[in-house]
Amino acid sequence: MPELPEVEVVRAGLERHVVGATVTSVEVLHPRPVRRDPRGPEGFAEALAGRRLVGARRRGKYLWLPLENGDALLAHLGMSGQMLVQPIDAAPERHLRVRLMLADGPAPGRDLRFVDQRMFGGLLVSTGGAELPPEIAHIARDPLDPGFDDDAFVVRVRQRSSGVKRLLLDQGLVSGVGNIYADEALWRAQLHGERPGDRLTSRQVHELLARCREVMGEALAQGGTSFDALYVNVNGESGYFDRSLHAYGRQDEPCDRCSTPIRRVAFMNRSSFFCPRCQPVPRRRRVV
Repeated sequence: MPELPEVEVVRAGLERHVVGATVTSVEVLHPRPVRRDPRGPEGFAEALAGRRLVGARRRGKYLWLPLENGDALLAHLGMSGQMLVQPIDAAPERHLRVRLMLADGPAPGRDLRFVDQRMFGGLLVSTGGAELPPEIAHIARDPLDPGFDDDAFVVRVRQRSSGVKRLLLDQGLVSGVGNIYADEALWRAQLHGERPGDRLTSRQVHELLARCREVMGEALAQGGTSFDALYVNVNGESGYFDRSLHAYGRQDEPCDRCSTPIRRVAFMNRSSFFCPRCQPVPRRRRVV
């Protein structure tokens, strides 16, 4: 699934290529990607036709394009969603679901296409959502957001008994840190993902937050991580940060720090990767 750096790469591409354009018409080729829009496919298309795209914003893994009337086109890429800017006469992609024809702006005569093989992602028009769509107002800011409150995050983590990796994936606490970057940040901070939040010092949580920013910043500079060829930017290009990973996906390979083989364990229907020497498994609490 695309994580924060990948979604930010897409957002930046949309900002360059579609902001200022006007949606002339919309074609919904499959109803599932607009299933969360109460207007239905026809109403969704009507709400966008004739509207100008005035921005490209992101919170966590959600993207939205504010419209000049105060509404917004809200998008989530899900597992395999792609937002592509294509020449209007380009052949339709195999899994093309929604097509926005554009005029004016930086890409006249082009389409903004939502392509989604697995169809876990989706689009909707958020009424009054230009500044922040109410549908995602409950999602916390991400570590790269200038408004993120480091001290409040540290306090909240240290009040919880859940493992710290679960806390990093809690969208109500911090957004945008997915499975890959959580494992990488924990490796850099030399913390095991099952270490309870209330057994961490303030210094450790600040260090972990710094490592989250570090690894996501590096991934962003390289265009994101591409284990799945379905992740691409708006020009159809994949990222390549997977070449720089120290823990995720490296089961049985030597740790880059101590040469101990990286271990994989099941975690929330996914996988966690860690170095058993650098990131020792926490001792269980004593039952009194």
